[in-house]
Amino acid sequence: MSAKVFVIIVTYNGSKWVTPCFSSLRKSTVPLHTIVIDNGSQDDTLARIAADYPEVEIVNTGKNHGFGKANNIGMELAYRRGADYVFLLNQDAWIDPDAVEKLVDAHQRHPDYGIISPMHLNGASDGLDYGFSNYIGPNKCRGLYSDIYLGRVKDVYDVGFVNAAAWSMTRECLERVGGFSPSFFHYGEDDNYTQRLHFHKLKLGVLPTSRIYHDREQRPPSKFFESGETFRREVIARSSNPNANFSFGREWVSVFAHLVYALARVNTQDVKLQLAKARLLAGIDKAAVRANRERSKTGRAAFLDLDGSDEPIYPASMPLRQVTSVQ
Repeated sequence: MSAKVFVIIVTYNGSKWVTPCFSSLRKSTVPLHTIVIDNGSQDDTLARIAADYPEVEIVNTGKNHGFGKANNIGMELAYRRGADYVFLLNQDAWIDPDAVEKLVDAHQRHPDYGIISPMHLNGASDGLDYGFSNYIGPNKCRGLYSDIYLGRVKDVYDVGFVNAAAWSMTRECLERVGGFSPSFFHYGEDDNYTQRLHFHKLKLGVLPTSRIYHDREQRPPSKFFESGETFRREVIARSSNPNANFSFGREWVSVFAHLVYALARVNTQDVKLQLAKARLLAGIDKAAVRANRERSKTGRAAFLDLDGSDEPIYPASMPLRQVTSVQ
């Protein structure tokens, strides 16, 4: 296979996953060019990668840019260096040796798929990752469960959404859909990206013969799933979808209707909740969200600078360890 494949891994205090993640990439049956974009790790993540995996290129941003922007930095670097395919991989995941080879082969057989995902097993490798199992349920990924049970799996299965823990993306996908929207800091950006993928008439698929392992059971509780942050992200997600009509006015009406109902029932807890939602809704930069939504519809590599004509993708002073060996 002559395709040039770049792996992009965003790291943030991920020391305990360095060995399983990067050792698995070394065992890949196809050559991989790996770029790490670090979001300001405070542990020894980068020291361990630098010492044990010198073939990996490290971009040390020195701060937490969020998942989407950090991946965008990696995608721009990979594209400018001639990537045919970009494989986004979470820091807490690792791959089977032939996982990427099978994904690239599937892309070449099915060029209408902008993104193909492998199957996601859990970190113990004794079952499917629970979240992933919901993405490929019978009402979301037609036929996959039945075909696996009956031993007659076909090649690629259409799916509405798969999280970006392991996405194989084509060069054309980057050119048409672009990168992750800056409206999302962490979580929600992959939902928005799949909506935009469909808007631009590219397909999202799952390849049942390719496997990765996602150890997210070991993550600590995240502040990004607190009720207020979840509400804010859901509003931004609805307002960013290029396939649907959205009105911030309707969001205000909904919040105030719930507030009036809570007041009428003298439900103090719900009143506080609705007032908190009103404050969160008021704090959203609505003009920026609308602008990003419109930009995402252009079909011209939204949120990415693929030809290097804009500002540098990272400051010249940013510590950057170049590749010392590339397969």
